[in-house]
Amino acid sequence: MAEHPTTSWQAMQDGNVFYRQQRLYTLDGKLPSLGDSIVAGCRNGGPLALMRDTRKIISISPAVPMLAKSQIQVFSPSGEGLLLLSWEQAKVICFGWTGDERLVILNEEGVYRLYDLQGDYVQFSLGTDAGEVGITDARIHDDGLVALTGSLQLLEVKGWEGRKPLILANPSLSEPPTVWTLIPPDLTISRHVEVLLSVGASVLSVDNLEAVDQRLSRGPFTHMAPSPNGKSLALLTMSGMLWVVLTDFQRSLADFDSTSVGAVGPVRQVEWCGNDAILITWDALVLLVGPRGDTLKYLYVGPTFAVTEVDGVRVIAADACDFIQKVPASSLSVFRPGSTSPSAILFDAWENFNNRSPKADENIRSIKPDLAAAVDEVIDAAGQEWEPAWQRRLLNAANFGKSFLDLYNSNDFVNMGKTLKVLNAVRQLEVGIPITHFQYNYLSPSHLISRLTSRNLHLLALHISSFLSLSPDDVLKHWASAKIMKSRPVVSGSGKDADMIGDEEVSRAIVEKFEKLGGSSVSYAEIAKKAWEVGRTRLATMLLDHESRASDQVPLLLVMKEDRLALQKAVDSGDTDLVYHVLLQLYNRLPLGSFFRLIEDGGSSLASASRLLQVYAREQNPEMLRDFYYSDDRRVESAVLSLEEARRMKASLEPLMCISVNRRPLQDPAAKMMDEYSRLLAFQQTLEKETTDKIEFFGLSVDETIKKCLLNWHRFWYLKLHALTASRDFEGLEAFSKSKRSPIGYEAFVRHLVEKGHPREAVNYVSRCDAPKRIDLYIECGEWVMAGKECKDRGDRARLDTLRSTCPNTLIARELDQIASTMK
Repeated sequence: MAEHPTTSWQAMQDGNVFYRQQRLYTLDGKLPSLGDSIVAGCRNGGPLALMRDTRKIISISPAVPMLAKSQIQVFSPSGEGLLLLSWEQAKVICFGWTGDERLVILNEEGVYRLYDLQGDYVQFSLGTDAGEVGITDARIHDDGLVALTGSLQLLEVKGWEGRKPLILANPSLSEPPTVWTLIPPDLTISRHVEVLLSVGASVLSVDNLEAVDQRLSRGPFTHMAPSPNGKSLALLTMSGMLWVVLTDFQRSLADFDSTSVGAVGPVRQVEWCGNDAILITWDALVLLVGPRGDTLKYLYVGPTFAVTEVDGVRVIAADACDFIQKVPASSLSVFRPGSTSPSAILFDAWENFNNRSPKADENIRSIKPDLAAAVDEVIDAAGQEWEPAWQRRLLNAANFGKSFLDLYNSNDFVNMGKTLKVLNAVRQLEVGIPITHFQYNYLSPSHLISRLTSRNLHLLALHISSFLSLSPDDVLKHWASAKIMKSRPVVSGSGKDADMIGDEEVSRAIVEKFEKLGGSSVSYAEIAKKAWEVGRTRLATMLLDHESRASDQVPLLLVMKEDRLALQKAVDSGDTDLVYHVLLQLYNRLPLGSFFRLIEDGGSSLASASRLLQVYAREQNPEMLRDFYYSDDRRVESAVLSLEEARRMKASLEPLMCISVNRRPLQDPAAKMMDEYSRLLAFQQTLEKETTDKIEFFGLSVDETIKKCLLNWHRFWYLKLHALTASRDFEGLEAFSKSKRSPIGYEAFVRHLVEKGHPREAVNYVSRCDAPKRIDLYIECGEWVMAGKECKDRGDRARLDTLRSTCPNTLIARELDQIASTMK
């Protein structure tokens, strides 16, 4: 039977607060000496990275594993080796962990690498300027780093995509700080990283905008540590005084003299235990300091290394890995000696029920109003326990309590049961991820699964995904990539007959696994790309055949230089944009002849690609279309293209010469067509010459020419009128005016003829004009007598009198008087 949960509890603050030390793993010397190594720990139950501290002289012993000075080794918290790196670059300045468990290693030249747990890495640089002055120190957080250069400037890297570093505000340092730390941007009010540097007796706060001297007098400091929530800061002075203050330095929270405990040697670390207490470590002593100065001592064999967690602190020693935390409220409520809380009474009722004691019913009745809350608290307490036996007992007690409730949502109960099964599985020694329930909820289940896949624990990750009803796609993708990397193909044959044995087996295994486990949204293209990157082109092609999304297939095929297959897949997809994408990529990369030959040799299967190419070239690149027709010996199409070019030529002889040149290689029907087109162009040129307002006819089709003539018919009459008048073809003009009713009327005829000095011819058209205008038109033609007769016909005696008084001479006046005398 597992020990009672309270066995590991220790009281602080007069018994009002308890802390517990949970033994996670027994290590038994699996790790190198922590005292002789530089160590970086990953939070949330993550691994440790160790590198030999070359500044220390170490003794060689066969009983203790040792690292070469150029090696970095990664261990799980349970002491299992995960990775061994041989470092051949410049001197390592700093290494640490990202939020997704990648190891960041920064050297003195400003080059940094991000390693996954399989040893694969990507490399970036802080820039040439940083490389020239050198890097002297750095701090790494989950989503970036801050480096201190040899010129005492601060460079910030945001994210892990290799972005250009930003220069923070100049701290104006004359010498390196005694110690410094940073608060990550997600924990600051400004959402920018804040760097705290111990300079002299004070602290400088530096961000991207300014450097502020906090004007302190307690320094210099030897250790600085911000709390997990970024609100508080622990500082240790040279004299051993621990000072806790808000990160804005506006209020002091606690003071503690660390020398009062009688520890031997210098302080190794100052870390936080959650956000409530502070851990100070020496070579063999770990001291927990509470908010009120209360302390708890933990003794270990040899040096330790502590990793701050959001809900506690993980302590690694030569013989053990422990987790120290404040006892959660739900556990305290259930198990605290003498507790009378409803949850404690519920747990006691369940135990009485198991012992067949009548007190069980009495206990349940006493907490009936608070039973639902008691059930919830017992469920939460189950999640806080490490031992499966106590987890089961607490869940059984919760199950017992909810059976007395008529309306109770059991989702929390069911979810807790599932969560604990998952946590117990990953806490196993061979897995070694000692994640707590709080951390699991803080990070999300998918994050835990990705951590398992990064360790190549694909089977466990798949089981957990299935158990939690999560998509297995990410796990399957990682598994497939790992399988490709691990498989070793064998070359069979030689020369052109060479083949890679094993590609079929790997491809078949991957496809079968995906189909069996339902990896519906897994992109085969991503896996195929991995195969191609490791030189297995045939395997990549086989995997791409199973990719249902052509938009994912085609780009990789182009990268792989599988040009014909890429074009065929694009055509088969029916996606016009994708076909154009492939055509343009190939046109830009291949020699012109090879490009055209690829399309021509495709036959009917690539006919649609050929048509799309012609459509594009006709609009955007006629020269390419001409080359395409020439390469395929398409004489008729080439001639038609020339005709289209002729339409766009403005000089009168160029288009006709172009037609004449391209007519020669054609057969009779095509030649006849070109002759007819030549005559059309000539006619269109004539029309344009006859128009004074620049109507464009040249290059139009027959239909378009007729349409424009009809739409501009009144313009045509004006043109004809002007032309016949200019040529003094008055008979032709008369015939033209009588050919059909004039769309521009006949007043235009009169006025134009008068304007051009032909009034006698103009008189012939006045009678066809509107009656009210005839008198004035006759006068414009100089025919006053005819104007007088028009007045008589209209019975307009007043207008006739006006004409008589304004006529140019007496002869006309007498004739007008005679006309007037005949009017009644």
